[in-house]
Amino acid sequence: MVKPLLPHKYLGLGYLQTPCAASIFSSFSLPLRFGASLLASAASTAETLKMSAVESVQCFGRKKTAVAVAFCKRGAGHVKINGVPIDLVQPDILRFKAREPLLLLGLHRFSNVDIRVRVKGGGHTAQIYAIRQAIAKAIVAFYQKYVDEQSKKEIKDILVRYDRTLLVADPRRCEPKKFGGRGARARFQKSYR
Repeated sequence: MVKPLLPHKYLGLGYLQTPCAASIFSSFSLPLRFGASLLASAASTAETLKMSAVESVQCFGRKKTAVAVAFCKRGAGHVKINGVPIDLVQPDILRFKAREPLLLLGLHRFSNVDIRVRVKGGGHTAQIYAIRQAIAKAIVAFYQKYVDEQSKKEIKDILVRYDRTLLVADPRRCEPKKFGGRGARARFQKSYR
């Protein structure tokens, strides 16, 4: 007597030890050993991927409509924004703002990590503020995950003491325009004669 097929959710490594495994693989016209080898190769592939995984974290920063995503991993201390080193970021006048997390924490904390930042949306200033927030959040997350809680707490305290928006997003948004005026609050001029 052939047992009915089990539901899909039962397909897994323990599935081959069930009494009806032979009947299931024969109904798929696959030999039992072929199914076992497939599962074994999948498990070894997952193991290889786990071993080759790089120590990395991904964080985002926001300001108005600008969004910056920072990818932080072990490396040699390179910080790039849209493929450009942080020292060449435009506009020049806002470059110092983008470098604030590095200057506050000291370059020794960034010497063993590489940070790649992708930013889009918003204007020049909003993008710079999103970048600095993404870098600050990424270094805090990296230290929490891969270094230790004490140094993460030190970093976080330094950043929050200087400027809270380095770690917490600014919720302010542009207020919508209303009728009867040229902006959100301004009204059209009124004349009596």
